[in-house]
Amino acid sequence: MSTTDSLDALHEQGFILLPGVLDASAVAVLRQLIDQLQPLHWDYLGLVDDHFKCVFNRDPAWLRYLDPPGLIELAEAALGADCHLIGMTAWRCHPGFIGAELHLDHLAMELPESLLADPAFILPMQILTAHLYLDDIDSALCPTQVIPGSHRAGRRPASGETSWHGRSAEPVLCKAGDALVFRSELWHAGSRNRSATRSRYLLQLHYGRRMVAQKFSPYLAFRFNPEVLAACTPRQRRLLGEHQAAEYD
Repeated sequence: MSTTDSLDALHEQGFILLPGVLDASAVAVLRQLIDQLQPLHWDYLGLVDDHFKCVFNRDPAWLRYLDPPGLIELAEAALGADCHLIGMTAWRCHPGFIGAELHLDHLAMELPESLLADPAFILPMQILTAHLYLDDIDSALCPTQVIPGSHRAGRRPASGETSWHGRSAEPVLCKAGDALVFRSELWHAGSRNRSATRSRYLLQLHYGRRMVAQKFSPYLAFRFNPEVLAACTPRQRRLLGEHQAAEYD
């Protein structure tokens, strides 16, 4: 599928599954990198999940996953050639994990659904999330669930709401190395890890427009790793925040 087709899917359905963004070798290396992580700042090792923020800053080995081919072109087409990374989080979700209820991540403004239903109106994207799956995701291994088209609701799901226009959340089943990309207005949910023995490995990237703030915790105490910066390509330096001077700089 071309970048243009994927961009159309983000406007029409609110998400797109990109197959084979990472090959088997890259998946294996990334799983090893996650297993080597130790908690820093706001990270944690939990009873049913482990969560590590800003992993791009740990070691130059993470940089190849900052802008994978096929994914970064879509992010730039959707958010502008000057878009940047606003977060990069690694997860391990163990048996017993319970995913988040139906929600959206960011709504820039509430709009009437009648406007969003007009095919002539195209709502610009502000933030994209990419889930890079490092396992084959079946119905037991906590698949992400999405409601196609729900980004056109123009609002957040109400408490207890489980469907939109008669459509309930659908699980996204995929292969290791695939990437689910969705816009921040899409209604989506997590799900349980019903496996008895398997943990789901996931790398989560968030890309934002130039004017969307980067979420590099612990914020005032955050410092870039000099070894990482020295190893960056020009595009990666821009993704980490090295922009040309513009308004408000």
